[in-house]
Amino acid sequence: MAQKTDNTYDGSQIQVLEGLEPVRKRPGMYIGSTGYDGVHHLIKEIADNSVDEAIAGFATKVEITILADGGLTVTDNGRGIPVDKHPKTGLSTLETVLTVLHAGGKFGGGGYKVSSGLHGVGSSVVNALSTHMIAEVVQKGELYRVEFERGGVKVPFKKVGKTDRPTGTSITFYPDPTIFKETVTFDYKWVVDYIRHQAYLTKGVYLSVLDERTNERAAFYFEGGIQSYVKHLNIGKEVVSDSVFYVEKQVEDSMVEIAVQYNDTFVEMVKPFANNVLTPDGGTHLVGFRTALTRVINDYARKNSLLKEKEDNLTGDDIREGLTAIILVKLPDPQFEGQTKNKLGNPEVRRYVEQVMNEYFAYYLEENPEVAKKIVGKALLAARARKAARAARDNVLRKGALDGMGLPGKLYDCSSKKPEDSEIYIVEGDSAAGSAKEGRDSKTQAILPLRGKVLNTERARLDKMFANKEIVAMIQAFGVGIGDAFDINGLRYHKIVIMTDADVDGSHIATLLLTFLFRYMREIIEGGYVYLAKPPLYSINRGQKKQYVYDEEALDTALKELVAAKEERGTTVDADADLVKQAGVTISRFKGLGEMDADQLWETTMNPENRVLSQVRIDDAERADAIFTKLMGDEVLLRKTFIQTRAKSANLDDLDI
Repeated sequence: MAQKTDNTYDGSQIQVLEGLEPVRKRPGMYIGSTGYDGVHHLIKEIADNSVDEAIAGFATKVEITILADGGLTVTDNGRGIPVDKHPKTGLSTLETVLTVLHAGGKFGGGGYKVSSGLHGVGSSVVNALSTHMIAEVVQKGELYRVEFERGGVKVPFKKVGKTDRPTGTSITFYPDPTIFKETVTFDYKWVVDYIRHQAYLTKGVYLSVLDERTNERAAFYFEGGIQSYVKHLNIGKEVVSDSVFYVEKQVEDSMVEIAVQYNDTFVEMVKPFANNVLTPDGGTHLVGFRTALTRVINDYARKNSLLKEKEDNLTGDDIREGLTAIILVKLPDPQFEGQTKNKLGNPEVRRYVEQVMNEYFAYYLEENPEVAKKIVGKALLAARARKAARAARDNVLRKGALDGMGLPGKLYDCSSKKPEDSEIYIVEGDSAAGSAKEGRDSKTQAILPLRGKVLNTERARLDKMFANKEIVAMIQAFGVGIGDAFDINGLRYHKIVIMTDADVDGSHIATLLLTFLFRYMREIIEGGYVYLAKPPLYSINRGQKKQYVYDEEALDTALKELVAAKEERGTTVDADADLVKQAGVTISRFKGLGEMDADQLWETTMNPENRVLSQVRIDDAERADAIFTKLMGDEVLLRKTFIQTRAKSANLDDLDI
């Protein structure tokens, strides 16, 4: 935990910047969206305040409770929001914080030396977007309480009485369904992920969640902090060394904390944070880290003759292959770019991080020569593979340029040239591809057959991919390139539909394709362009009429509905017979897409009016990374355990990534 700042914390330290009125009119301006993400952003705004108390050294515990009645409570044992009269508003400071936009202890005055909430919208916006909020504060054993309704005071601020708790804050809120029309239901898994991350980033602090709806609970406490986080990210991967490079260093008025460990994969996993806020677009702290890492490793390789005199320096991409790292900077005045804090802009932070990495990572390599040689050796292999991949790619492009604008010969393209109107079906097998080609809408639907084994790209570098015809065909068809030539703006189709058989082999092929897209074209998934087609498993036949169903549960439901309809018409039904006989139908089971003719495939799986598509989303890149490592990596025991624990409910469409 950080060192405590000045313990004085009263109303004079709370500065009021502006009013609260615009929030309900334009909620998206303050929380990004009014869907699922917006609802859960409310939790973050409240809980981040409690975590800030822990960062400042005043809280040791943050507890979240998802209430059975739809609300959520965040409780901490910090100092408690001040309750004295605010000198500017004349209200209690607690009411001021919760009713005036951008009023808080993070705008100067010494309330917080470091916090995550300066550029955020704060508790007042949560209040404005809730039907009901209850705030309770304990100061010196006295309990104070105030209640709000849609941002306005419902039950005035008052002292309630004595309590056993010495200090702390408890906030309960209920998202307003007139604002959040998509959902107001809290996701327990989201909360678990949030508190786990905060526990890693704030070592020595206990964070917990209780879901009263199901009685599920989870709690996290890590003495190792971001060192534990790096080890967590490398579970299932073979690491270069069991030791984790770790440094925590005060530089001027900021704290730099870094943890690094290499593994045997070909991808990097670097997570930059500023005041516990993930900055997915990086910023000055990430630039400083990468610059120093590249310089230090090249210097070590030169100094120890691991790089030959005539050899070029290793590139940053070479050096970051297999890198897992957490960069955490804590600073008094973070300048985030954008309301959602995706990028850190403070220029001085680059210098701070570079300074720390240059000095301490260089020490680490000198003191751990065996580890250093492995890191440099891995980077040298990456450099050779990069050169081989470039030669292979250039060769592919040269051949492609002679073959119809670089598109694969087996692609049945659509006539539309507008990406937003175009979709490509990646189809397993020649017979299914033939039916898809005949049954498609050729104006907007392209077909790319898969005729050979799809490479497992979890364990392959780019040079191996360019030797695989199926991978090359996809790269050419999509139009985005790969590696350092990747450009999402070249995407030729805004729907990439993976269409495989609804069996184990089909799921395996789909997983191989998703692995490739996740590892090497992640922006396509993040952009919402990737879908899984869901072909039917059964056809229910009644004379000339056919009804298609997609799983066992849907079949059972459909048969029961047919039986109920017969009974309503007064038809006698033999209750002792099975459902199929009671319904008076025959059932056909499709073994694969190849069994369907063109009309059936169009009607069930390709017609936009009837088809069932599952959009592939990456809600949590860490969890997705771990799942692909387990499913497609070298660790057989991890994969076996993963499959065994999910065998009863195995369904790629429902894979939680």
